[in-house]
Amino acid sequence: MIKCEDLYKAFGSKVVLAGANLEIKEGESMTVIGGSGVGKSVLIKNIIGLLKPDKGKIWVENTLVNDLNESDLRKLRMKFGMLFQYAALFDSLSVGENVAFALNRHTKLSQKEIKDRVTDCLNMVGLFGVEHLFPAELSGGMKKRVGLARAIAMRPKILLYDEPTTGLDPIMADAINNLIIRLKEKLQVTSITITHDMVSAYKISDRIAMLYEGKIIEVGTPGEIKKSQNPYVKQFVTGSAEGPIKTVSLEGI
Repeated sequence: MIKCEDLYKAFGSKVVLAGANLEIKEGESMTVIGGSGVGKSVLIKNIIGLLKPDKGKIWVENTLVNDLNESDLRKLRMKFGMLFQYAALFDSLSVGENVAFALNRHTKLSQKEIKDRVTDCLNMVGLFGVEHLFPAELSGGMKKRVGLARAIAMRPKILLYDEPTTGLDPIMADAINNLIIRLKEKLQVTSITITHDMVSAYKISDRIAMLYEGKIIEVGTPGEIKKSQNPYVKQFVTGSAEGPIKTVSLEGI
């Protein structure tokens, strides 16, 4: 479904991707883990063509993304749905209008068909009769679910999740994890999640890839990642301050 080959991306003197390689199979739930600022979001933005790699190639369904013009990139992006880290709902639009946003802009569906699609998507994420509410009236968990309803409204083949459990309490985070699993099974989509929440990563993933210093340093099933002997992976997944990954110095405290 997706292949990233030898990706490099820098912003000025800061190198973010330095030869990253990753393959994601059709229908797979792949999670990319790594610390804050290591380039997980940059990797995703390269995949959907919001950024162009300085070097390397990206394929989506056998289409070389690097060679696409802006018009073809827009068509490619229609295959993707994305849940943003903080849902990124439009405050001035109601829940129904938020979910219908892309449908109104990019389809020729009638208003009744759009309304029915919105209701169906909200029902799939466990929200009923909330179309009239506005984002300010929603809890954090509800905002995430509305964002997810909007992500699936265009019937995408690939779902991207940017830190889906950030800002949620453990119970609501687990509910979102369950929802991600259920939608993958129901919609038969390929899923890519970026997170540093290992509880979530272990639960929702078919495979997990760790990004560190611009490269994917290990890929494996949740069980394999848990047992990894790679010192960088082991330190990250156990959440230890001791190890080769540099942390804030506590000397003098």
